[in-house]
Amino acid sequence: MKRNPLPAIVMAAACMAAVPAGAQTVLTASSFLPQQHFQTISAIVQLGTEIEKATEGRVKVNLLPKAVVAPPGTFDAVRDGLVDIAWTVHGLTSARFVLTNIAELPGNGDSAEATSVAYQRIHERYLAKAGEHKGVKVLAVFTHGPGAIQTTKKQVTTIEDLVGLKIRSPGGVILDISKALGVIPVLTPVTEVYEMLNGGIVDGVFFPIDTVASLKLDRLIKYIIEPPGGLYNSSFVLLMNENRFNSLSKRDQDGINSAAGEPTSRRVGRSFDSHRDASLAALKANKAVVITASPAFMQGLKAKTAAIEANWIKAANARGVDGARAIAEFRAEVAKETKK
Repeated sequence: MKRNPLPAIVMAAACMAAVPAGAQTVLTASSFLPQQHFQTISAIVQLGTEIEKATEGRVKVNLLPKAVVAPPGTFDAVRDGLVDIAWTVHGLTSARFVLTNIAELPGNGDSAEATSVAYQRIHERYLAKAGEHKGVKVLAVFTHGPGAIQTTKKQVTTIEDLVGLKIRSPGGVILDISKALGVIPVLTPVTEVYEMLNGGIVDGVFFPIDTVASLKLDRLIKYIIEPPGGLYNSSFVLLMNENRFNSLSKRDQDGINSAAGEPTSRRVGRSFDSHRDASLAALKANKAVVITASPAFMQGLKAKTAAIEANWIKAANARGVDGARAIAEFRAEVAKETKK
């Protein structure tokens, strides 16, 4: 029997907000999703618990009641010391990031946990050395579950059905995918998705099923088509102010490092996966139609988006990363994790 996680989530968030005054080091944390949202809990609240445990209580994390800046300003807020720890979406400032797009290519996988763990390993193995996150410390990278096409009025069953639709996009690779499919992308943060759908500003969203219920989108979405392997996966990063990290003792730095990295990527990815069933149930309760993309749809998708992967490989090579090798190893890691 599945337990309702909400009481535990609320209690955890409350505990994070009440940090003892005598703590040796208190790190401030910001999330642009509500404190009760599962992504805030898995990425920030539970990380704080693990950091406190790993540092034997010497370092604590205080989750602020509201975000310190609008979502696109998160990276700069952490770099400039406005807040110590926060997470953001690379696609919100996509001009800054190229290598992170490896996690967003079509068909990477059907599990957020598998893609997140694989992404963390490839980041450490290949991407970190290129310095795209200069000025901050990367605590972890991760993805949500496979991105789907979700609409409010028109059911999409073929590639041709997408032409001319206005679809909310999170930014990043999905913008290139949108153009290749003839979609009119509307770039906006996740915090504005409900209003845009409810107001008819967009015809639908590119979104993973796992997050639908938590944002109450199940009340608005009527049709979903899921490409096997995902249309895309958004790339997320959990950041810490570099100077703040460097100011800590070596012992506490080691503690933070042990709590971050792959353990955090796995936990956040698993959290996304665990919320998929709840979202599917909510969608079906609201009479939404959920289908899997046909072989013909997938063939058309592959043909129209093939150049996107080739372009990423070229861009990675130009930055000193063997793009083809990184992609091959990334997908091998996804396959390995999926089998577990």
